[in-house]
Amino acid sequence: MMAQMSAKKGLKMFGEPGAAAILSELQQMHDYNVVEPVLAHELTREEKIRALHYRMYLCQKRCSRIKARGCADGRVQRLWKEPGPVSSPTVRTESVFISLSIDASERRYVIVCDIPGAFFMQARIDEVVHVKFEGEIAELLTKVNPLLYEKYRVYHNHKPVIYVKLNKALYGTLQAALLFWRELSDFIVQELGFTMNPFDECMANKTINGKQCTILWHVDNLKISHVDPSVVESILARLKNDARFGQQKPLSVTRGPILDYLGIRLDFSTEGQVSVTMPKFMDQL
Repeated sequence: MMAQMSAKKGLKMFGEPGAAAILSELQQMHDYNVVEPVLAHELTREEKIRALHYRMYLCQKRCSRIKARGCADGRVQRLWKEPGPVSSPTVRTESVFISLSIDASERRYVIVCDIPGAFFMQARIDEVVHVKFEGEIAELLTKVNPLLYEKYRVYHNHKPVIYVKLNKALYGTLQAALLFWRELSDFIVQELGFTMNPFDECMANKTINGKQCTILWHVDNLKISHVDPSVVESILARLKNDARFGQQKPLSVTRGPILDYLGIRLDFSTEGQVSVTMPKFMDQL
């Protein structure tokens, strides 16, 4: 995989494939109703100053596919956001290894899944935040839906600009991961009936058919295990059928004796044992 680069540099290097990758990312943001365009003249001077810059980055994967990833530059939020917790809990390393030992010892059925659209397009934002699209990104945004976005385009120093208000906690905003953690945690505890582990806020258990079922999550990456495959698959179905997590795009699910979780290769091929390695990380080194 090539090093990540700015959209401006990436468009020069990749041309049309780079533009297509950016359009795909912007289209996903539009489809998830992440942003709502606003008229520039209706924003106060202070709101324009506080508007977060939208950054887009491109890279080329080993398979030659061009990948785009956009985010808001949330650093300036620290200048005016009320003090308080904004970072999300993440699963403890000890929890991952202890749960893997239990999975192997009890011969559990284990799957890992990734929630699509990433967390930044799921949770609703908890305050008014404006974002500013500029230059080539603003032009490409108008192509997503010309009837919607073109009338909001203005020019600052001959550069196209589109202001939007966030409906969802876009990646890069300070509270994005925390808001998604709250939404996913509420789903697991309140709707699925799991009990949060008292030592880890990203691990929950529930006794189902006399056996323990465990879910642990690192932002939008989940590991689910139970001795009965049908129990795991039923939980997966609940995730898939929930409008917040799996209806717009299918969950990315991995089954089988060899799994990849958080960059770690999990091998359950030998019954009662699990082998933990990181070959991709070693290759990158």
